[in-house]
Amino acid sequence: MPSGAHKPSPRLCPPAFPRAVGVVGTGSYVPERVLANADLEALVETSDKWIFERTGIRERRIAKDDEFTSHLAAAAARRALESAGIAATEVDLIIVATVTPDTLVPATACRVQSLIGATNANAFDISAACTGFLYAMQVARQFIANRICGTALVIGADKLSSLVDWTDRNTCVLFGDGAGAVVLRPTEHGGGILASFMQSNGNLAEILQVPGGGSAIPITAANADQNLRTLRMNGRETFKHAVTAMVHACFTALDTAGLKPGDIACVIPHQANVRIIEAIADRLDVPLEKFFVNLSRVGNTSAASIGIALDEANRAARIRRGDRLLFVAFGGGLTYAATVLEW
Repeated sequence: MPSGAHKPSPRLCPPAFPRAVGVVGTGSYVPERVLANADLEALVETSDKWIFERTGIRERRIAKDDEFTSHLAAAAARRALESAGIAATEVDLIIVATVTPDTLVPATACRVQSLIGATNANAFDISAACTGFLYAMQVARQFIANRICGTALVIGADKLSSLVDWTDRNTCVLFGDGAGAVVLRPTEHGGGILASFMQSNGNLAEILQVPGGGSAIPITAANADQNLRTLRMNGRETFKHAVTAMVHACFTALDTAGLKPGDIACVIPHQANVRIIEAIADRLDVPLEKFFVNLSRVGNTSAASIGIALDEANRAARIRRGDRLLFVAFGGGLTYAATVLEW
């Protein structure tokens, strides 16, 4: 090196080969209150039969007025840390995937950091609707794989009841509240996350959105009666694009991992609609029995759905060491993603 030339700091040198990253703990939380299909008959023109035949949902959980997204997320986080045998002070990174933050500022992840006592973590939110959990997992994976941090807490949490128009029978029957979480750490013997695929299509943003409440359409006294801060969905278009996008994401992630659908022991899809799940199973040529589905009990919990289902599958011993799992999701944005993981 010539005299006087800059010598890079060791912190700026190229990192060693990225590490494998795996799930070492799972947790979930759903509120106590159950809102059954029969209860919705008092709110809109619907019936248990109509809802179940079209969605596969029997009931969903609804948070109390003073139970916020941060509370749901913190409860799931504590259970994931307990599952992993890890103290909150060991967590370096907290990512909360949500479209229902407690407040616009600060991030809900910062609220969670305070609630669980993760004093050594940095924290931020991700907004990718129902795909948010898989987006957050991939972001956390990169932090760990490239040795920026060692322990990450990824949480999908949404209080969708705060965005639902309870007079719209096409959407109010679908959604519930909850949170799912995983703890990610380097794996010593390979395995872990084998491949991920993420994609979005902003040209189709309007088919699934909350039009008001942001800088484009602030809620004012003049528009407060228009329900602009509630979910709007074109159901037919959403269904069509969801199936196509999720199948594409699955095959792309599997190809990247060098696997075929038949190599997967358990598929954990976003829990939006049983017809979507059945269509994906058909196109992948994977028996529906390999899909873990809890939709009938919790409804569509947005970013929380895969985390809740994974925790339930784990605690029910539906997955075992060495199993290869496939996660797949689709949400507003449009966003979609798939992840292949070796348990």
